[in-house]
Amino acid sequence: MANIALRNPQFKFIDASASAKSVECSVTIDGTLRYTLIKNLPTILTGTQTINFDIAELARDYIEITYQTDYVPQTVSISTVIKSYTLINGGGTPIDSATYTDVGFEAYGVFTEGVNPTVPFGRTKPTYLIPINEDTDTFTILAPNNQTGKIPSITALSGLVATSFTASDTSVTNVDGVVCNIKRIDCTKYGEGKRIIYINKYGAQQDLWFFLKETKNLARTNEGYKSNTITYPNGSSATYSIQNAPNKVFNTQAKQTHTLSSGYYPEFLNQQFEELLLSEYIWLSTFKKGSGVIIPVKVKTSTVAFKTSVNDRLIEYTMEFEEAYDYINNIR
Repeated sequence: MANIALRNPQFKFIDASASAKSVECSVTIDGTLRYTLIKNLPTILTGTQTINFDIAELARDYIEITYQTDYVPQTVSISTVIKSYTLINGGGTPIDSATYTDVGFEAYGVFTEGVNPTVPFGRTKPTYLIPINEDTDTFTILAPNNQTGKIPSITALSGLVATSFTASDTSVTNVDGVVCNIKRIDCTKYGEGKRIIYINKYGAQQDLWFFLKETKNLARTNEGYKSNTITYPNGSSATYSIQNAPNKVFNTQAKQTHTLSSGYYPEFLNQQFEELLLSEYIWLSTFKKGSGVIIPVKVKTSTVAFKTSVNDRLIEYTMEFEEAYDYINNIR
């Protein structure tokens, strides 16, 4: 069983005999047959034909990504059965058959990782589903003092799980004995820090803290029209009220943006900011009246110049996030 990255093409194939006239691909997702695809084959004289089907977009439609308090990756189970037939359009007698069983993740591999990338992209399992320091083969995250959290894992003993850490932990060990170090940051000068939650490269929910100052901006849009405000009372000339504006405003909407400064990160964690930039599911944890509120946001920053300790000495990023909804509630 493979853990496949559904943001990339995922090819399933069969070597169809020379006598085959068509190939049928059946895709079952979470136990329900969802798609049946048929390819009619050109006539060849000898040998076999390798026939491929890309199932990634078909399966990805069935991953419903929502914010999860347990941080366990959301996946779909996929069974792909490919058969060749002696007649066109899947008719006649089946000749060859190939079956693939996979788990689909909201994950992606990059170009250099090749075709059909799988989670965790060449890394030995068990492992945390977060970026690794490749120089030391260790895991490290940054978190504010006195903050709890969860780290997603793919384990041998329990499958997909999330390991919790307390407000005072400086390291955590998952069920398979894999250690993740927690570097604590004092951000009290700027409040409690801002927590961004995003679906990372591995299809798992991950925290990324911005420790320095935050600024908020509100941008408003509206439309207008010119109204006739003249009235014609009996026994008097036409008149108008100077309190009744002739230039009317309507359809006012607003978007709020948050500009966050990360604070100083080690160079090997640049990958976290890369994955945040490329993520399609992002939330911001904010605080209102003493309780936590998780809101969906989009990264408004479109480019990031990655910093290094050699070129920049201190590695700090400033990114702008736009709330992924209209500020004035218009949900109907």
